Amino acid sequence: MKYTKSFSSRIEEARRLLDEADYLLVGAGAGLSAAAGLTYSGKIFEHEFQPWIEKYHITDLYTSSFYPFNTEEERWAYWAKHIWFARFRIGATPLYKQLLELVSEKSYFILTTNVDAQFEKAGFEQDRIFATQGDYAYLQAKSGENKTLVYNEDWVKTAIAATRDCRIPTEVIPRHPETGEALTPNLRCDDTFVEDAHWHQQAKRYRQFLNEAKDKKLVLLEFGVGYNTPGIIRFPFEVMAAGFSHVSLIRFNANDIQLFTEGVKNYIPFTENISVALSELEKMGVNIL
Repeated sequence: MKYTKSFSSRIEEARRLLDEADYLLVGAGAGLSAAAGLTYSGKIFEHEFQPWIEKYHITDLYTSSFYPFNTEEERWAYWAKHIWFARFRIGATPLYKQLLELVSEKSYFILTTNVDAQFEKAGFEQDRIFATQGDYAYLQAKSGENKTLVYNEDWVKTAIAATRDCRIPTEVIPRHPETGEALTPNLRCDDTFVEDAHWHQQAKRYRQFLNEAKDKKLVLLEFGVGYNTPGIIRFPFEVMAAGFSHVSLIRFNANDIQLFTEGVKNYIPFTENISVALSELEKMGVNIL
């Protein structure tokens, strides 16, 4: 399917849908953080990870997550730097703050696969954020059996300060404070991922939001969602938009705007820069404040 409507006409349609919306559901993938400047490669990455690039020939933050370090001292020196770079290095970015300005006075909910906590940093209400894939700020029991997560900011600072030649001292390797067992980042990569009490509470709140919005005018705002985990946001959003005439889907994606679900009637795609599109909506006086 080709989309030939001009940028201005799509902005006008989006403005109308947002004006009329009773509820807004934001679905955010890695493309939103990339658009905000939080990239996993490039000059900043190369500067910060120069010792690891020279020693292990890593090329970016994503693929280096799977590097088979020989020792736990090396592995955790890398992960301390990784977590700091992706989670604690900078605060809220302007793009996330811009998005907050658009949705803050509507009944909204955030569903995200991002683990950088940018929504929380930007000031979105924490009860309205469901980060399904984890958060870089937490470690978990490697076995997945203990469901208590461990906040890691202080440990990250200690580990980075103690790193020498891409290693940390053995005594700095993190252990679970309750059991002493081995830890790993709280990121979904297999069936040991810990869904703690907060995760389940947010999943419940997401279901409640959908139940409240099911008979109202609902706009799905999808930002930068690709095909890594399309079953969480991308495909369910399409199914909702196809199944209910009062549900509209506005998709922001630089490369992948095509639909895979038949019957989606109210659909507006944007391949343009997200910040530019949001700025145009603001200029047109979108009444979602």
